[in-house]
Amino acid sequence: MHGFLNIDKPAGMTSHDVVARVRRLAGRGVKVGHAGTLDPAATGVLPVALGHATRLIEYLADVRKGYRGLVRLGASTSTDDAEGEIIATSPVPPLSPELIEAAVAPLRGAILQVPPMYSALHHQGQRLYDLARAGKTVELAARPVQVDALTWELGGPDTLVIDVVCGKGTYIRSLARDIGAALGCGAHLAALQRTFVGPFAIGEAVALADLQAEPGRLPGLIMPPEVALDGWPTARLDAEGARRVRNGLPVALDNTPGEQACAYDEAGALLAVLRREGEAWRPAKVFHG
Repeated sequence: MHGFLNIDKPAGMTSHDVVARVRRLAGRGVKVGHAGTLDPAATGVLPVALGHATRLIEYLADVRKGYRGLVRLGASTSTDDAEGEIIATSPVPPLSPELIEAAVAPLRGAILQVPPMYSALHHQGQRLYDLARAGKTVELAARPVQVDALTWELGGPDTLVIDVVCGKGTYIRSLARDIGAALGCGAHLAALQRTFVGPFAIGEAVALADLQAEPGRLPGLIMPPEVALDGWPTARLDAEGARRVRNGLPVALDNTPGEQACAYDEAGALLAVLRREGEAWRPAKVFHG
């Protein structure tokens, strides 16, 4: 059993909880892992890898991700989301499209973002959320992140709905916090749904509860491992090329662009991830069987 499940994670569960449930459904001996941790309160797309697809999780780290968030204006929290304590309140100003857009515009593109104090990032060997729970605060440096798209619409007199497309390391909680700061009233992220992770989209995701209710559906829902390599250059190897790759030897590929490629054997099965070395391509990961 090798491949990916596109799970719609429910609120109230950790990503590790989802992996544990899938592991029980897949049976003993099947390796299971996930790509892209979601906070317990968040819902949406969580790619879960089974079998040798777990070796491809790392290649999903750099894909674009999409989110839909509900931003509650007028209240700041200790965690920048609804899980924390309210630490400040302020009246929400009369909202106009011009005022909101002026607050949102600087958060698009290549920006510097201060992560939330309650996060899994490390500071001097300790998780930030462990320090926060111990009552300690540290001065956090802003980090470069990429926000490819950030659109908004009014959700009510004190709420905004934001849709975000971003790169790795971007905190939607921080975007909500910074929108509130720019509007002068404070804000926090009241709800969050991840809408896609690279090729994994919410429209094709299966609810975990549905999968648990009908475990027999699991094999038919597994996507092939190479879905994690969507958009990569590909090479179809002949018998000799496949033999070399299986033995860890480099091969020559004509007219193959880029620095990484996925190789298929003569039967059309994913055989390896290849990395360019000069004029040759050397296997970085090989899949047998």
